[in-house]
Amino acid sequence: MEERDDFQSILENGINFGRGGERKDPNADKVKTKAKKKKYITGAHGSGSAKQKAKYREQRANRHKK
Repeated sequence: MEERDDFQSILENGINFGRGGERKDPNADKVKTKAKKKKYITGAHGSGSAKQKAKYREQRANRHKK
């Protein structure tokens, strides 16, 4: 009797082939980083490596300018 009720339900409502299970947060896989923030790009936060990277970025940006 139960199978018949399921069959009738499918006939009336159809079958949902959408996403099942838990909804996943799209930002959950992303790594949070400070590397693109202005202070890190310019080397203003005091780290030696950031200052060096900022120097290289500046040199690269000025390479083709005359």
